[in-house]
Amino acid sequence: MRMVFRWYGEGNDPIPPRHIKQIPGVEGIVWALHDLPAGEVWPVERIREVKKHADQYGFHIEVVESVNIHEDIKQGLPTRDRYIENYKQTIRNLAQVGVKVICYNFMPVFDWVRTDLYKELEDGSTALFYEKAKVDNMDPMELVSKIAGNPNFTMPGWEPERLKYLSKLFEAYKGIDEEKLWENLQYFLEQIIPVAEDYDIKMAIHPDDPPWSIFGLPRIMTSADNFRRLLKMVDSPYNGLTLCSGSLGANPANNIPAMVREFGDRIPFAHIRNVRVYENGDFIETSHRAQDGTVDICEIVRAYHEIGFKGYARPDHGRHIFDEACRPGYGLYDRALGIMYLWGIWDSLERSRREEAHVID
Repeated sequence: MRMVFRWYGEGNDPIPPRHIKQIPGVEGIVWALHDLPAGEVWPVERIREVKKHADQYGFHIEVVESVNIHEDIKQGLPTRDRYIENYKQTIRNLAQVGVKVICYNFMPVFDWVRTDLYKELEDGSTALFYEKAKVDNMDPMELVSKIAGNPNFTMPGWEPERLKYLSKLFEAYKGIDEEKLWENLQYFLEQIIPVAEDYDIKMAIHPDDPPWSIFGLPRIMTSADNFRRLLKMVDSPYNGLTLCSGSLGANPANNIPAMVREFGDRIPFAHIRNVRVYENGDFIETSHRAQDGTVDICEIVRAYHEIGFKGYARPDHGRHIFDEACRPGYGLYDRALGIMYLWGIWDSLERSRREEAHVID
């Protein structure tokens, strides 16, 4: 397991790399050019700037999260071919600095959604929270009027530039069901994976967060059955998964340790974090400790250890603790604690394996 840490870049992230360097076992930063709109080619010069900055601290930049997919590709519009060609060129440019994994998603309109960025937990810390009834009863079109009246309005997980065209985007997806979205994903992958193979970069799709349909939009990366379909659709080791225990864990029916054991050779990147799911469908992100949530983090790490996982892993979201002022879900302190918890489980499993081998000898 190769530990990495998501960092939003100089001037965009309050956490300095010198602090990340002090977390034991972290070897690289997970990065992106967040200011570039989806569909644009990532310039080699900008990419090299990130590498130069990471090199100062001894970090590699082998994992990118995310090279976002343009909506025209998801919708299957005639213009998608131009954006796919741009994506291919970005892959070629990323290969020049040694990138090995691209994490991406295929969620229509928006990425992850939460209803509260700072919900208080019992210990006084705060965390990202999802209130199911609020989302189920929300008319997303109401956001249009809010945006018009408040240019600073944002909703967790929604890219601001997309919000400006929200009504048009929802209109565009009216004729797109899950099967059509699958077709559009297959078209994209059939174009992209050969390039990824040529440049030795693995594509790793992230599960939908949460793993069910929201606002009537199709979502297809939600379960083991869907992952089986994805991996068979373009059967290449370069067509893989970013297995996120937090996203998938919002649905208790998802058996994440079983997914690790089944899909292990197609998981180049792992997000390991915990959530607590309530009976009414609400969920909140907790510490990484298994006892604090619904997701059995110990068993998930055990599964990775059993398969001899050599891919990249990061702690993903964390709580906001010790009065830290940070990006929602992306503070230093709780993610650092999460890394040490994961290493503690991993090191214990390593010691047990060595001791068992010694007894057999």
